Amino acid sequence: MLRVEHVMGFPVSVRVDEGAGVPETAADEVFAWLREVDARFSPFRPDSEVCALDRGEIPAGAVSPELAEILGLCEHYRLATGGAFDARLPGRGLDPCAVVKGWSVQRAAELLSAAGATRYCVNAGGDVVAAGGPWRVGVRHPEHADRLCAVLEITDGAVATSARYERGDHILDARTGRPATGLLSLTVVAPSLTEADATATAAFAMGARGVEWAASRDGCEVFAVDEDHRVLRTPGFPAVRAAPPVGRSKEPRAQRLRASAPR
Repeated sequence: MLRVEHVMGFPVSVRVDEGAGVPETAADEVFAWLREVDARFSPFRPDSEVCALDRGEIPAGAVSPELAEILGLCEHYRLATGGAFDARLPGRGLDPCAVVKGWSVQRAAELLSAAGATRYCVNAGGDVVAAGGPWRVGVRHPEHADRLCAVLEITDGAVATSARYERGDHILDARTGRPATGLLSLTVVAPSLTEADATATAAFAMGARGVEWAASRDGCEVFAVDEDHRVLRTPGFPAVRAAPPVGRSKEPRAQRLRASAPR
C-alpha cells in the first residue's frame, strides 16, 4: 500500500509493506486523523480550537484533552530550553505547530499498528516514523537541495530535522524574538516522532548550545551542522553514511558529541 496526500501544509506519504491483512481503509483513517488535527489545532484557521483559545473564547481549563496534552508538551519544552522554545511569541499568538506535527503523525503511525501493519513508513514533509525496518532515511544537505549529508538506517523509530532550507529563518529564539542562529540543520533520531520533532525544533531555537542539549535527552541521537560547517553527531547516531557538507572551500571538521551531556 502506498498513498500520498497533501495535508497540514506538506505532503504526507504512507507506505505499508507488511501486515496481517491491513485494509486500505487504514490509510483513510490516517489521513482523516491528520485533516482533523489541521482543523482543530492550526493557528492559521480562525475556527480552530487553538485560535478560539488564543482569542480567549475558551477558558484554559476547558480545552479538549488532546489540546491539553499538546499545551503540556509545549510547556515542557519551554522549561527544558530555558525559554528558547515557546509556543507563545509576542506578535504571533499561540502557535503549537512545532509540537502538533510530530505528535499527530506519531498517532497516525499508531493507527497503522492498530490496524495490523508491521512494516510501514510515514513520511510527513521529510520527518519520518517507521516500523519493521530496516529503513534507510536520507538527511538533506543544509545548503544543497540535490545532496545528502547523511544516510541513516532505522528499524523502529523516528527521524526529524529542523533547518532553514525550506522556510528560511522561521524558527525563532523566544528569548530574543529573533531568528535562531548558530546552526544550519539539526537532525534527531528518537523512539517517537513526538520526541524527535519537538526536540529538533527546540534545540534549533537554542542555537549552538542546543546540540549538546538534544544529545542529553533520553533516547535521542543527534546529527547537526553548525554555521561554521562543522558536523557534530552522537556516537549512537545510526548513520550508514555521513558525508561532510561541502559549503566552503575548507573541509569541515567532524566532532563527536559526548555520549552523556549534563542535563
